[in-house]
Amino acid sequence: MSDERIDRDFNSRDLKDREELMHHTWCDVCQQVDLGMTDPQEYELHGIVFIEGRCQVCGNPVYTEIDDES
Repeated sequence: MSDERIDRDFNSRDLKDREELMHHTWCDVCQQVDLGMTDPQEYELHGIVFIEGRCQVCGNPVYTEIDDES
């Protein structure tokens, strides 16, 4: 496993998957689920795929770890 962040193309996912991933979030600052995210960036780090964006409510970073079977 590499310690290097590998950027991935979030927009290559189908629209339904993108919408679902951007909606189902957890914000550590707001302490609430499913507030949504903006500016999604997808990457792989240590063999794990993440979506990172900004909470739609407070603007702080939110991270989602996803299972990617592709």
